Amino acid sequence: MTRMNERPIRRLFEPRAASALMLAASVAILGTVFAMQYLGGLAPCELCIAQRWPYGAAIALTLVALVPAVPPGARRVLLGLAGIAFLVTSAIGFYHAGVELKVFAGPTACTGDISAKTVEDLRRQLLATPVVRCDEIQWSLFGISLAGYNFIVAAGLAAFSLGVALRRPGRRGRR
Repeated sequence: MTRMNERPIRRLFEPRAASALMLAASVAILGTVFAMQYLGGLAPCELCIAQRWPYGAAIALTLVALVPAVPPGARRVLLGLAGIAFLVTSAIGFYHAGVELKVFAGPTACTGDISAKTVEDLRRQLLATPVVRCDEIQWSLFGISLAGYNFIVAAGLAAFSLGVALRRPGRRGRR
């Protein structure tokens, strides 16, 4: 079967196309959260910001993977590393959703626990406490918070990226 006759969906499972797809998804996700922050006024907490960094890493990795001079084996490695970045942000999203639902204790810098012994300590802690708390859901759709959606979407991106990266070269699907 020639390349022209292949189904377009099958091409998505080639490392170069998968890298482009993962790049587009990462840019879209970061663009969305930045738009929600700067245009929609939804301020992020510390865990929200932590969930963004792996997407930045995935963008850098997939950009390098798209360079034509990168050999196919290296492209698969880069795609696998992007998949690991997606796993990291998915794990942070899972933890963050758990903190919002009070399943997990959140980081003290993010949940605003105050335990001062003096008035001066209380003042210092109050000034250092973030305005946006990690244990409060700021936005949700169908009962799922942004952290929950990040967990779900990033887990899917990780599965796809790692699946393509670990797929044997030249392997064709069943008909």
